[in-house]
Amino acid sequence: MALDERKLEVLRAIVEDYVATEEPVGSRALVERHNLNVSPATVRNDMAVLEEEGYIHQPHTSAGRVPTDRGYRLFVDRLSRVKPLSPAERRAIERFLIGAVDLDDVVHRTVRLLAQLTRQVAVVQYPSLTRSCVRHLELVPISTTRIMLVVITNTGRVEQRLVELPGPTASDDVTELRRLINAKLAGQQLGDTPALVQALVEEVGPMLRPAMATLSSVLLETLVERHDERIALAGTANLTRGALDFQGTLRSVLEALEEEVVLLKLIGEIEADGRELQPRVRIGDENEFVDLRTTSVVSTGYGPGETIVGGLGVLGPTRMDYPGTIATVRAVARYVGDLLAQN
Repeated sequence: MALDERKLEVLRAIVEDYVATEEPVGSRALVERHNLNVSPATVRNDMAVLEEEGYIHQPHTSAGRVPTDRGYRLFVDRLSRVKPLSPAERRAIERFLIGAVDLDDVVHRTVRLLAQLTRQVAVVQYPSLTRSCVRHLELVPISTTRIMLVVITNTGRVEQRLVELPGPTASDDVTELRRLINAKLAGQQLGDTPALVQALVEEVGPMLRPAMATLSSVLLETLVERHDERIALAGTANLTRGALDFQGTLRSVLEALEEEVVLLKLIGEIEADGRELQPRVRIGDENEFVDLRTTSVVSTGYGPGETIVGGLGVLGPTRMDYPGTIATVRAVARYVGDLLAQN
């Protein structure tokens, strides 16, 4: 049955009070704290309907009511008003991130900032190589038969490989190899590079072909065949503040967070074509992992301009300040994207 506006307002009030107080909410408290313009008896009737429809429940006899996962979902989808960040909060985010010196620093500042602002567990995925573009490749001679291959992406990610060449190679030849590789690959999506790398071997002159073949093999391994996506995590201690929210499941939540594949699944499933303007919110049983069904996850993609190169988000109890968390996750993702675009 569709809920009328008054019942929706009662549900909104219950969610807001329970998130703020961690105490089950009674009808009298709702009437006293919210301008509902109805009697406690009417509120009790509305609460009975909300309970019957599965939006709230009574944790024990004679207690008030608390929201269910279904109640939180309706609140997020229809009832929550996203809180705009204050100018002071925006300045704090900007100041904290603008001092980053390299990609590692950006990621670690971002994950600490998210954990501090939301008081939840924060997760940030390093920019994915597969979603990045080649900015520049450098070949640094170490000896006549050994060079350092350095790949720099548009997201500031740097990959280094030591390459043993098949024979002595003059410095002028190394310079020519560098020129050819950059002419072919600079600005290209990493996912598009295999055919281009293969073409390099076929197009280069016979004198440079053995060295280019060796470099191409290392390039393919570096640019394409890497599946180790990196994750940064912060704020796990924040979960202990709401230990009552986890009904004896805190240990299994903490164990799940130690699995990198779980973290990647939580925040890494971002649409590759087109930026997600709204963070994704998964509540309780909507989470794929059984051990995380007492939690909620708010996540979004980030990247320079319209390109999404990674995901970030926060995890906490279902009793979460959804409007504030959504606004913070969205704002931090936007700042990180701007920062990467300036690099």
